[in-house]
Amino acid sequence: MKKSTEILQQYFGYDSFRLNQASAVENVIAKKDTFVLMPTGGGKSLCYQVPALVLDGTAIVISPLIALMKDQVDALRVNGISAAFLNSSMNPLEQNETFRQLKEDKLKLLYVAPEKLSADNGSFLNLLKEINISLFAVDEAHCVSHWGHDFRPDYLFLNGLKKEFPQTPIIALTASADEITRKDIIKQLNLQEPAVLISSFDRPNIKYFVQPKQSVLNHVVKYLNEHPNDSGIIYCLSRKGTEDLANNLKENGVNAAFYHAGISSTERAQVQDDFIKDKIRVMIATIAFGMGIDKSNVRFVMHADLPKNIESYYQETGRAGRDGLPSEAILFYSNADVMKLKKFAMVEGNEEQSSLMLRKLQQMTDFAEMQKCRRQYLMEYFGESHPGNCNSCDYCLSDFENWDATEDAQKLLSAVYRLKERYGKNLIIDFLRGSKGVKITDYMRNLPTYGIGANADKTYWQNLIKQLVINDFLRDSNEEFPVLKLTEASKDVLFGKREVNLQKVKEQAQAVTVAEIEISDPSDNIETNLELFDELRILRRQQAEQENVPPYVIFSDASLMELATYLPNTKEELEQISGFGAFKIEKYGEIFLNVILDFCNKNNLQSKIAEKTPRIKRAPKKINKYEAGTYTTTFQLYKEGNSVEEIANIRNMSLNTIQNHLANFVEVGTIKASELMDINKIDPIISIAKTQTILSLKAIKEELGEDYSYFEINVALAFYKWEEKEKNLK
Repeated sequence: MKKSTEILQQYFGYDSFRLNQASAVENVIAKKDTFVLMPTGGGKSLCYQVPALVLDGTAIVISPLIALMKDQVDALRVNGISAAFLNSSMNPLEQNETFRQLKEDKLKLLYVAPEKLSADNGSFLNLLKEINISLFAVDEAHCVSHWGHDFRPDYLFLNGLKKEFPQTPIIALTASADEITRKDIIKQLNLQEPAVLISSFDRPNIKYFVQPKQSVLNHVVKYLNEHPNDSGIIYCLSRKGTEDLANNLKENGVNAAFYHAGISSTERAQVQDDFIKDKIRVMIATIAFGMGIDKSNVRFVMHADLPKNIESYYQETGRAGRDGLPSEAILFYSNADVMKLKKFAMVEGNEEQSSLMLRKLQQMTDFAEMQKCRRQYLMEYFGESHPGNCNSCDYCLSDFENWDATEDAQKLLSAVYRLKERYGKNLIIDFLRGSKGVKITDYMRNLPTYGIGANADKTYWQNLIKQLVINDFLRDSNEEFPVLKLTEASKDVLFGKREVNLQKVKEQAQAVTVAEIEISDPSDNIETNLELFDELRILRRQQAEQENVPPYVIFSDASLMELATYLPNTKEELEQISGFGAFKIEKYGEIFLNVILDFCNKNNLQSKIAEKTPRIKRAPKKINKYEAGTYTTTFQLYKEGNSVEEIANIRNMSLNTIQNHLANFVEVGTIKASELMDINKIDPIISIAKTQTILSLKAIKEELGEDYSYFEINVALAFYKWEEKEKNLK
């Protein structure tokens, strides 16, 4: 195990394994088949990447998405590891070069799509027999199971891997699979007496919120204004929904784009690439987007519409906070979505599948409607116990008061009984409230319970029905056209044998500003320098653009936050920062240290590395001398006529940070470039930028001389990006 830990430190910059990583690594190195179920962001990839570096030969990683492969390979190469991928996006020359490296044993990891193994009667599989293969890793392994939520037929070909390579260990990995899916994965892949490693499904850094689906756009804009530097994903059910929301957000000055299966593969690849490289801040997408996305600094995931099942919801929300920092999952819920999804759930000619999908939809509905800890519900769904009271979901954060609902419950249950359990909740409510509508027959009007609920409005009765169903005083038939049914408990209430004591919300917790991050023990009282954090993010983005990789591949937000907190002054001190392995210290240490040292000199600060404890812990938000550096506040001050320098003084921020805010507004078209610079300077800047293979602001500045500032160069490039997007939309 010692060698594994050394590799973990040297190449990945971590001191120790977490969750079940160590057990998985140990098993694979011992050539044993292994099944790993680990939450998104739990570090599944290290379970096969570390053994690949310990064992002789090449590890073959089967991965379903092109974007995921490129992402993983970029990250490995940045860490100094020889890796490559083979997929349909490559031209024949590139494929031949990869084959050459494979045959010459120059690759430690090769990523391939499942269809690559099945193509041409398995010719690629035959080629692999001539290669020294260290292991097979099957990522997103739930795709092999009919019971999984994302079944892919190409994965079934992997059934023969064990037969063809009996001595080679197979590791199967997934982030979400219930018990029936787990067993099916093991069976379909022919895993031989595998070690089954199931990590906790809890993602303690994610807060869960469910809010009524009202004025969604206003809520989203308000949230984004409160989280101006945060990147996120918003899921919608329909393609049109993604386009409408993206366009509305752009009109509100948000750098957003949409993604769905209806746009061309080229466009999809481009917007996905822009998102992972932080060129797009918010992605509005259908479920076609996201599987295998490794972007670690996604701070929020919203669902504008209800997901089809808990597995999808869990996996999609799990794309937030992969770096372990506080993040939020926000679901906007309405019963209308449930009705819509029930129609989609009906599979013609397949009663078993329809029944399964309806059951899963009901569980998703229960999650949205229930009055209990949402984290507890998620954990219990996946077979894991949780005590509740998580203090990080809207239920646990809300204030409640007790409520004796016995009398009104009796009225409602009596109405269901009198109408012979044949109607859904809308008609029951109309009946109770004495509606004169055409659906209320003369027979109904003559019943003694007609109109006895006229004292309360429709919303009150809807909420009471919801609570009675949750507490088993009523049952929803869960059919295509659901009706309300009585339970054993209902009869006790009707006959006065049992009271109905419920809780009602006194003050509902809403999705609020994400907690500030506090590194190490809160008692250390070490303050994070948020202005430095902003500068480091800008430096990271510039470095990423030069290397044409996503910024989080260089360093995660968590690593930058540690830098901005502990202010390391030397390469030796960088060794204590998470994510800084030997290779990255050598490659990036000096350029990041220069920014930190410059900040320390300006602000008369010293290194605090001696105060660092080994782990990152999270603390509730505390007031910081810097308020969140909102783009919106900068924009408002700018529109009020303040100069860039005046805004920097008012906001107590660096000139560089404010200039960066304004350039972002140029990129989304909210501010015209001509307002910030002489437009005659734009063409010379763009002309030079177009000649560069790797974009370098410094090289542009050196060529143009002192008459051009870095701010003008940034604005010109932002204008060019906006112009290109506008052309593509026409």
